Amino acid sequence: MDRGLPHGRAGWQDAETALNVGGITVAFDSETAKRFVLENTSVLTPPHVPEIRLRLADEAHALWLKTEEELERIGLPPPFWAFAWAGGQGLARHVLDHPELVRGKRVFDLATGSGLVAIAAKTAGATQVVANDVDPFCEAAVGLNSQVNAVSLRFDGNDFLASGSDLPQVDCVLAGDVFYDRMFSASAFAFLKRCADAGMRVLCGDPGRAYLPKDGLEKRAEYNIAVTRALEDSEVKHTCVWEVM
Repeated sequence: MDRGLPHGRAGWQDAETALNVGGITVAFDSETAKRFVLENTSVLTPPHVPEIRLRLADEAHALWLKTEEELERIGLPPPFWAFAWAGGQGLARHVLDHPELVRGKRVFDLATGSGLVAIAAKTAGATQVVANDVDPFCEAAVGLNSQVNAVSLRFDGNDFLASGSDLPQVDCVLAGDVFYDRMFSASAFAFLKRCADAGMRVLCGDPGRAYLPKDGLEKRAEYNIAVTRALEDSEVKHTCVWEVM
């Protein structure tokens, strides 16, 4: 997998399932995911969002390689939840600096990963925040990170990008770093546009990923985000916050 792909969407739908490891079926459940997150992360502060603490990989390259070489071999998704990606940091910063965007509102965070953006929304005064991701490791990470920050989030593991899926019943939709893959970006933007057309405010954070849509977006803010060269192509990513129109 190439560097700089911030979310794994590899068909995970159920946090209680079974993995085939070398021909042997191994049970997988939420406690397994929670244990893996705890064993491979430390509580750290994202550089552009010092108000928030997250369980992140302090040895980014080592954990990424471990996943690529071992976990992917047995069918587990890469640990996108273990890093504070530039798009998420920029969007979280924008929400914290402009709490009126979410204060008193119901918020849905698409492809939440670590839960950074969802936590920022709750910290900024959202009444209800749904953190959505299809990766069950994200459920464990979000649960742990919400505890660290003393906020209450609701995790939803449903695939809202699937054909025929209902829209979330919220006021605001947030999406950090989702335009990294051609197919996923197309599905994500179609969903976000449906939300905007239904009257929801939709904000995206993006550091210039390859498949950022060319139309239908208006720029709301810009940030320079420090990142790790282990996963990105530079030490600083110029990140914009866009509103879907």
